[in-house]
Amino acid sequence: QVQLVESGGGLVQAGGSLRLSCAASGRTLSTYAMGWFRQAPGKEREFVARINWSGARTYYADFSKGRFTISRDNARNTVYLQMDSLNPEDTAVYFCATTRVTGSTVVAEYDYWGQGTQVTVSA
Repeated sequence: QVQLVESGGGLVQAGGSLRLSCAASGRTLSTYAMGWFRQAPGKEREFVARINWSGARTYYADFSKGRFTISRDNARNTVYLQMDSLNPEDTAVYFCATTRVTGSTVVAEYDYWGQGTQVTVSA
């Protein structure tokens, strides 16, 4: 079992930045690839970014490319999402999750999920 807890969300003005953290307990994260997803009200959960087990490879959704940066610190059992140049369309609950599926961006292929952290971007 892996327990994931996201933090770092909040209210920010358009153009601002936030850094989300995803802390794990119960098992080391170093054997998992990790992903960040988000879900806005009335919308399906969507892929944001992922990182492989070592941190050497990352992949981003088109909307997050160039603005968001995913990273990990396996010694701290934590994954991060640095979000810059935020706009109101980024408003959503952000979730981190684990997967053993190489290269996955599909919600159903992620196993353990955190409870999410709310990000609200005002115009």
